[in-house]
Amino acid sequence: MRHFLNLTHLLAAVTFGTLAHPHKSVADSKPGFAQRYTKYEHRIPMRDGVRLYTTVYLPRTLGSNHPILLQRTPYNQKPYTIDAVHNPGVPDTYLDEGFILAIQDVRGQFASEGEFEDVRPIRARPLGPRDTDESTDTWDTIDWLVRNVPGHNGNVGLQGISYLGFFAAAGMIESHPALKAVSPQAPVADLFNGDDALHNGCFWLSHNFSFIQSFSQELEDPTRQSPRPFDFKTPDGYQFFLEQGPLANLDTRYFKGKAALWNDVIHRSTNAAWAQARDVTQHLTNIHAAVLTVGGWFDAEDLSGTLKTYRATERMNPGIYNGLVMGPWSHGQWHGDGDKLGPIDFRSNTAEHFRHEIELPFFRRFLKGATNTELAEAYVFETGTHRWRRESAWPPTNVVNRTLFLREDGRLAFEPSPDAGEAFDEYVSDPMRPVPSTTRITPGMPGTYMVEDQRFAARRPDVLVYQTEPLTEDLTVAGPLTASLHVSTTGTDSDWVVKLIDVYTGDHPDPEPNPAGVRMGHYQQLVRGEPFRGKYRNGYDRPEAFVPGKATPVEFTLPDVCHTFRAGHRIMIQIQSSWFPLSDRNPQTFCDIFRAKPEDFRKATQRVYRDRQRPTGLKIQVIPRH
Repeated sequence: MRHFLNLTHLLAAVTFGTLAHPHKSVADSKPGFAQRYTKYEHRIPMRDGVRLYTTVYLPRTLGSNHPILLQRTPYNQKPYTIDAVHNPGVPDTYLDEGFILAIQDVRGQFASEGEFEDVRPIRARPLGPRDTDESTDTWDTIDWLVRNVPGHNGNVGLQGISYLGFFAAAGMIESHPALKAVSPQAPVADLFNGDDALHNGCFWLSHNFSFIQSFSQELEDPTRQSPRPFDFKTPDGYQFFLEQGPLANLDTRYFKGKAALWNDVIHRSTNAAWAQARDVTQHLTNIHAAVLTVGGWFDAEDLSGTLKTYRATERMNPGIYNGLVMGPWSHGQWHGDGDKLGPIDFRSNTAEHFRHEIELPFFRRFLKGATNTELAEAYVFETGTHRWRRESAWPPTNVVNRTLFLREDGRLAFEPSPDAGEAFDEYVSDPMRPVPSTTRITPGMPGTYMVEDQRFAARRPDVLVYQTEPLTEDLTVAGPLTASLHVSTTGTDSDWVVKLIDVYTGDHPDPEPNPAGVRMGHYQQLVRGEPFRGKYRNGYDRPEAFVPGKATPVEFTLPDVCHTFRAGHRIMIQIQSSWFPLSDRNPQTFCDIFRAKPEDFRKATQRVYRDRQRPTGLKIQVIPRH
């Protein structure tokens, strides 16, 4: 059986049954897990005869009112021995509640039988008696647990972060009757359009490369061995990836055709039907459990999946409790520390608030029958003002649609240009000197890039910058953003990166303490940014070349925000055509970029139009001030 660890989602493994999160686990604060729990190992049969390795931890003081909390993981549960009773990362609050913990290696991973497939598609219904997918594997697992595990109260919860969030979302489809509460957290929903692998056709290069390379390794004993980390031989990811040349060289030099996820990306992801089949949100039907989808506004990996999962569940399952939590977090930060991200201080322990005031009450209500818990539809943290909002819908029902228009002399305004003639700004985009995505010297993707100071980009000649006058009052933006562009290129393809930025006042105080020496006066905080590969402007199944020099509309959606631009601050928009090495380089010629040759990479002059006939702007939703 072929075992490999898909580390596209490695940093997602942050709760029990997974790998360590870079933040300190809250489970480390109270010893004595082995004195409180007994470990059992099972191999649970699925309907097709495949057996899935499952660890069950039973409270030693076993009564009859213990809910079962299940996680299904593609990572590992080392050490694989019944005598190694250690806290697999569960918060003390869960242990104090007496949850029975069940952790399962998914099909084809580590100690489980069968064949593994990345984001295995949900099969069309009705199913035959031996047909399986992640939904049926979850159903069969829950059915076995409630029949064979002693001391439970008949209620099962399902939870997971990132890739584990995908398995949680897939597991709630056509829910087992005992499944009462599900919390997909930062779930991978659409791996090939919006989550880890691709964003609007652009490949998330620095995030994926080392994970795919290191953890596509075949291990003789995956329950005992760990993959070797990739040696970049430099800390400078920008330099490393630029020196590699076209993406095809990465396969030739490092993957050699043996990396399954890389092969999916380069050979299949441009097949719109194939990619769409792996979007779990189109299948989120017949859910009979309560759902709490959780994510972070600054999740560099699966922000899109969180919002898509919440919206699809809401749309296709009327009548159930379907809640959303969006905090000011990077990937999985809500199960670690949540008081700050980079130099941005949120002025409270937002992660602890979530765990104690939202997550635990959710599971208490639906797994233990707590009647003293009132849950909102949406808990969203408003960045900028650093406060939680409780909303009856997301986005809020009272938002007003407005557009920030690009204007002359780098201005940004809510009124379109009155100019009836041709008006544009232009820059030269050189794929051999792409715009950096971060100032940090790192081979990977820093999670803090999503709040990083953008002054380094604003000072480049290949980045257009527009900003408002200082605001006279607070302005709160809530919901998705839509970039509506009119552009042209002298090439035949181009990426268009749009960034929404909060420009602080000149006297904004520096952090305390401030070991990095960050200066916050006129800090340009990235609030939201996304790239779009221009050839897909008419659909991912219809790539189309640009006509050189012809003004062309390009429109795409950026993930939601909930951010207040404070009085005295400015709103800024930056537009550029590269974001490297976060995103791969567009050669700026119409071609298969995964097989592009060095001669395909060419400079292009990019124009962004801003006249009355061809306006360019960012459509936003604003919460009115009362």
